[in-house]
Amino acid sequence: MRILGVDPGTVVMGFGIVESSSNGCTSLDFGCLRLSSKEGFPTRLKKIYDQLSSVIVQYQPDEFAIEDLFYAQNVKSALNMGHARGVAILAAVNYQIPTSEYSPREIKQAVVGNGAASKEQVQSMVQRMLSLPHLPEPLDASDALAVALCHVHRMEARL
Repeated sequence: MRILGVDPGTVVMGFGIVESSSNGCTSLDFGCLRLSSKEGFPTRLKKIYDQLSSVIVQYQPDEFAIEDLFYAQNVKSALNMGHARGVAILAAVNYQIPTSEYSPREIKQAVVGNGAASKEQVQSMVQRMLSLPHLPEPLDASDALAVALCHVHRMEARL
């Protein structure tokens, strides 16, 4: 099974493609969709949709997993993040890919075993779990791989 994990953002959106089989998990690709904060917000939303659609077409994931919204003190930032998440989910739904959402705590618990783990702890564990030669960078991409790994664990738990 191939999973596209997404760490949402309005300027940088991490993505990670994980292949899960009876032999374990491997990373096929990871990186970030980078957007200019100088562009209008609607333009950035369109670019998120277009770039994520390109990743979907290239890797043909079977499942899509995205980090859920976390508590934010800035209401406008939270609303914009919600829009970015919505556009990312729309890209998956447009290609008939089943979607799942996980809280940051749930992702950290699944990958590190501690829901309060730091981003660096998550990054280190993702490297180990996927047998990567180097730490996956930047942290947005590492977080996206963690989202995909969390989804794999949740799918296995349902079996």
